[in-house]
Amino acid sequence: MTSAIGANIRRLREERRWSQARLALETCRATGISGDPIGRQEISRYETGKRRPREWLPFIAAALGVPVEALTAPQKPAEPPLPTLADFLPNEDPLSPLRGRTGRHIGIGAVDDLQQRVHGLRLADDVLAGGDLIRPALRELRSAVKLFREGTHTSEVGRQLLVQIGELAQIAGWIASDAGQHEEAERIYRLGISAATQAEDHTLAGNLAGSLAYQMSNTGREGEGLTLAQAALNDAGSDAPPKARALYLDRVAWAHTQAGEIQPAIRALGEAAEALAEENAGSEAPAYLYWVDAGELQVMESRVYTEIRRPLRAVPLLRDVLTRYDATHTREMALYLSWLAIALADANEPEEAAAVAQRVITISADVASERTAERVRVILSRLRDFADVPEVATLLSGNAA
Repeated sequence: MTSAIGANIRRLREERRWSQARLALETCRATGISGDPIGRQEISRYETGKRRPREWLPFIAAALGVPVEALTAPQKPAEPPLPTLADFLPNEDPLSPLRGRTGRHIGIGAVDDLQQRVHGLRLADDVLAGGDLIRPALRELRSAVKLFREGTHTSEVGRQLLVQIGELAQIAGWIASDAGQHEEAERIYRLGISAATQAEDHTLAGNLAGSLAYQMSNTGREGEGLTLAQAALNDAGSDAPPKARALYLDRVAWAHTQAGEIQPAIRALGEAAEALAEENAGSEAPAYLYWVDAGELQVMESRVYTEIRRPLRAVPLLRDVLTRYDATHTREMALYLSWLAIALADANEPEEAAAVAQRVITISADVASERTAERVRVILSRLRDFADVPEVATLLSGNAA
């Protein structure tokens, strides 16, 4: 009975998109008792079956707005559980410390040094492409894992090392994906999810999972991408920083788009904007989310509208983004222009689409990015529908495969 109650509590909570902390708060309110007699950890124990709610059961039911019978009813076997990030961890722990470690003692100074190198690699990715950065990124990641596994350190230093390994894995995975090394990128992302999970940094784990979901959605694994993007959002809950939740929802929107689910995609875009609007001076987002802002959400919105062929919405958004974008970020500039070229073609403006496409080709010529190379192929394929237009014909003849 306890397992059925726990499964029902979790299902009903997630249907309301509540975190465990939110359910604990609403349960406390339902009791009318001042203070916090029940917390998130208690809700977690109930949901996993480690503890029975007993006297709290009617108050939990009242908080969820259901009769007690809805919580005690047997769980329907046909309903699969929601995905969690635990489903995506490596089969074996790649971060298990070596037995009888004889490496040097690692102090907080080594963590600070690693943090600076991770940040430097992240800034380099703003202006350089994956093909340029893949080797130093992998070298740094191997070195950091070796430091954790072979060195001796306190539990707190070990936890902070795991956080830095997670952050390094996120950027290294992104770089590997940009270089077209998708299997390597997935291995790196899963390593990072393991590190962040062990460090109990759920925001970082969600960021890594979202990055892997994004790659899956873009490489023919749309179903897996959507499942993982939703797992990142579900595991983070409403306690995640607003900027992080906005990013998770953005990736859910893209995953729905790639899966051909238009209305859920548009709904997730709106929820992302709402999440970002909650940010204020008192909310602290991790430093690695410095790039997530209203402009980035606008980029994703324009891409979704391009993908679902709504150019009247996509074109103005993309033009606005491009007028404000840093031209030194060459790869992103080429990518955003590529979406504009497709949107213009969908708007039946082939001449202008060809002009923008030529800019994409020129900009990306010296960029070692598989992403931009793939976008060029997509543009040329789309413009073949207008091969009889002189400007398009000239573009196609000059860029024959």
